[in-house]
Amino acid sequence: MTMTLEQVITVVKELPPELREEVGDFALFLRETKLPQRIVKPQLKWRGALRHLRNEYTSVQLQHKALDWWGG
Repeated sequence: MTMTLEQVITVVKELPPELREEVGDFALFLRETKLPQRIVKPQLKWRGALRHLRNEYTSVQLQHKALDWWGG
């Protein structure tokens, strides 16, 4: 038997809070394991942010300097 979304909601509303939480956990589990995962393409908004330092440092020196700035 296939239930409509409205039927599922009606049944879930009749459950006590602890069982509603289990239904929610199970729904999240199904979403994570059964649906295709969306691939997020990196935005690279930081690109060129250190351009003003290109004449002072090589790319490797900039990598090390950035790690220092980030506390790494």
